Amino acid sequence: MVIEMEFTCIETFCGAGGLGAGLKEAGFKLLWAFDKDEQAVETYKNNVSVKVSVEDAAKLRPETLLGLAGMNKRELFLLSGGPPCQGFSRQKRGGENGDKRNRLIVKYIRMVQGIEPMFFLLENVDTFKKKRGKIYLDLLETGLRNMYEIHVKEINCADYGVPQVRKRTVVVGVRKDLGIAYEFPKPTHTNNWITVGQALRNIPTPPDDGSEYADPCYPNHSVPRVTSINIERISYVPQGSGRKCLPRRLQLPCHKKKTGWPDVYGRMAADKPAPTITGGFDNFTRGRFAHPNHNRPITAREAAVLQSFNINYKFFGNKGQVRQQIGNAVPPLLAKSLGQSIISAMQSAQCQQEETSSQKSFIEVVIGG
Repeated sequence: MVIEMEFTCIETFCGAGGLGAGLKEAGFKLLWAFDKDEQAVETYKNNVSVKVSVEDAAKLRPETLLGLAGMNKRELFLLSGGPPCQGFSRQKRGGENGDKRNRLIVKYIRMVQGIEPMFFLLENVDTFKKKRGKIYLDLLETGLRNMYEIHVKEINCADYGVPQVRKRTVVVGVRKDLGIAYEFPKPTHTNNWITVGQALRNIPTPPDDGSEYADPCYPNHSVPRVTSINIERISYVPQGSGRKCLPRRLQLPCHKKKTGWPDVYGRMAADKPAPTITGGFDNFTRGRFAHPNHNRPITAREAAVLQSFNINYKFFGNKGQVRQQIGNAVPPLLAKSLGQSIISAMQSAQCQQEETSSQKSFIEVVIGG
């Protein structure tokens, strides 16, 4: 008989709650979460859990975090988090050492060392395991490999039902004394990616005047402000294309060069997953963010759906803050799959231990008899 246990979790750098929402749905009990962003914490509090606080990770001690969660060292099942990743992004100019946010990876390592959870989960951009972030991944492995078996994998969120091509690096650590084997979840949608058209098909059209959609079941659903000339530009771009399709009279000088980002001034394709949703999703000049069927950028509600948030998940803050919360989030569907794989690893280990114990008891009875 498998012993029932609580799958407890403390979430670091929780943001708006994409990771927390997915872990909660997977079966985790969220004991505490924190983030430095006050508006993101408000979003988390109203959608995921009230057990969250505004904290500066650079000043927060592991024992303080354990106290907030009511746990002792080595008792916690999972420490999760996605330290700010913008410093590793392909769109970040300059060296990877020039962004102070990258140093929060080191803080995350120290939290793991101070809390010693059974598992830890870290999510970051795909470049985290490449040139820009490798120095920090190496630091994490060096700092924790004596105590943890560390598993690293690059994952495409579209393979797990997220209607978006979003490649991420995921790190899962398992404390060595537990003797638990871990495997990343197998993809569920490798050959049947969810498309933009499928994801957005039931979302109503927002008002043209930029006001919020009246039904509170669709929060954060308003048309971004767009200039008339950019609306005209959008009208010329077919699905899946970008700036190269603009008439010459509407092209900017930079558009006439062969170099540059081809997806800017682009429109999503209805029959494919969305491109990576960033904090600039409401401005089609920054990427392929125009709606597939309407001459406008996608709304915050539509972006959240493409991130796999529930339709009524409400984000708090001004438009810029909401954009960043959505663009920086871990897709909840990916988080759920990862959470389920961690729970499954523990349950499998428990079953094996129970089976071994039963076999041993049977042998002792036979020999004794």
